[in-house]
Amino acid sequence: MIKIIISITISLFIVFPVTAELADTVAKVKKSVVGIGIYTPTGRPQNILRGSGFVIGNGRYVVTNDHVLPKELDQKLLQQMAVFVGTGKTAKVRKAEIVGASKKHDLAILEIKGTPLPALPLADAKFMREGEYIAFTGFPIGAVLGLYPVTHRGIIAAITPTVTPVNDAKQLSIKMLKNLRNPFMVYQLDATAYPGNSGSAMYDTKTGEVVGVINKVFVQESKEAVISKPSGITYSIPVKYLHQLLKKHNIKA
Repeated sequence: MIKIIISITISLFIVFPVTAELADTVAKVKKSVVGIGIYTPTGRPQNILRGSGFVIGNGRYVVTNDHVLPKELDQKLLQQMAVFVGTGKTAKVRKAEIVGASKKHDLAILEIKGTPLPALPLADAKFMREGEYIAFTGFPIGAVLGLYPVTHRGIIAAITPTVTPVNDAKQLSIKMLKNLRNPFMVYQLDATAYPGNSGSAMYDTKTGEVVGVINKVFVQESKEAVISKPSGITYSIPVKYLHQLLKKHNIKA
């Protein structure tokens, strides 16, 4: 009986601090999480949420996936690219402009107007190790669940190239052929993201530093083109490539 009591006591000391630590980190990160989409002043609905993003730098720059951005805006309806700030029904619309984008790495940087928002720090450009804990916060299925940030936790399961070799050349798509010329490494996660999570900040559970950007579509299309139905695997673009994009456009993180 004594041995059982000691075992339980030790486990409490080990597990509880980790949980409390993540809770503190999430509380800070949530302030910098935003929605990305389209604002139509004359439309019904007025707001269309396409994905997630997060604030960096001076509080006026927002990072997301390039594929999350609307490709066309209806000028007749006065549509605008928008960043949604806040949660639930209290969320507000901020006008946004693209100031940098990389189709290769599926990253985009927006600049918003108005009062600066709390910004997230970026980790340095080195890769995390496989097995390290991460979390990401965004708006999974935001169009249905609304603008309420949700957090998922997992580990770096693998560091893998964006294109997986195939046995038959007929299985290669045009996109895969382009990526084969210059593939890059991404994180494969032991955590599940959902539509709407694209563009979410993936961060170190201890420090809250951004280590990657969740990618639900772009990478999956290249790696899993040979299967008829996409897997539930989640990928993330390492922050290394975001640093490169920021440097290219002289934006300070």
